[in-house]
Amino acid sequence: MPPQPRYLDPALIARLGTIDLKARTIVEGFITGLHRSPFKGFSVEFAEYRQYIPGDDLATLDWKIYARSDRHVVKKFEEETNLECHILLDVSRSMAYGSHTLTKSEYASYLAAALAYLMNRQRDAVGLLTFDDRIRERMPASARAGHLRAIMVALERLQPGERTDMAKPLGDLVRAISRRGLVVLISDLLDDPDTVIEGLKHFRYRGTEVIVFHIVDPAELTFPFDRAARFRDSETGQEVIAVPSSVRAAYQARMTALIDRYRTVLGQHGIDYVQLETTQPLDVGLLSYLQTRRKAS
Repeated sequence: MPPQPRYLDPALIARLGTIDLKARTIVEGFITGLHRSPFKGFSVEFAEYRQYIPGDDLATLDWKIYARSDRHVVKKFEEETNLECHILLDVSRSMAYGSHTLTKSEYASYLAAALAYLMNRQRDAVGLLTFDDRIRERMPASARAGHLRAIMVALERLQPGERTDMAKPLGDLVRAISRRGLVVLISDLLDDPDTVIEGLKHFRYRGTEVIVFHIVDPAELTFPFDRAARFRDSETGQEVIAVPSSVRAAYQARMTALIDRYRTVLGQHGIDYVQLETTQPLDVGLLSYLQTRRKAS
């Protein structure tokens, strides 16, 4: 893939205005880059025209054809399948951490907004569920007019929650989903891995495709601190005093083991795992989503 354009840099996206503007900028930039790349055949690729049907998004109308022929037609895209997608967004307290321009929560919300915008553009039904130790807000999947705007409003007003506990949110959503589709989890996965993996396996048992975006801050991987300090667990409030040089190797080993476990075990159950650092261009997540969506279609 060619070098990423700078407007997909999360630090630059953060300087834009509303979250729907951020999402639109990310997606339009991504599609432009995708069309110039070797990747073809995704559902964002233009295919043909069809007659306008009341209820279609007016943004898909081709006004040039209307001006020439006085006919209302809309652009149709490849693999237009009306897939049902559910975005699960972690808003727990640990997501508020950030050592660079963006916190994990900000990066995750931009990714969620861009995914929702892209799904809507593909005429897929998209829903949003935010959670910490319980479901904070749930918007069922829909492709109707105005639903995307409602999702953007919900993402704009996110507030840090409590500690993470995915067992109940995942269980509630499994029981609520009535048809096969795609579940997208966006989280720092700072929870008991057995709980997370077991919860996600239930979606696979029911034939639902799953993609997990593991959001990490670079400092969580490198532990770059150089002086003795008091470290506080952002979710439990527990504090410990440590000399970084004496614990860095052990910390990094445990972090690597956790990531490897998620990647390996989720992969064994047919669940796509994508690790994203908060400094990475946001199109990495969009491309991973499209590849998973193609499998689910």
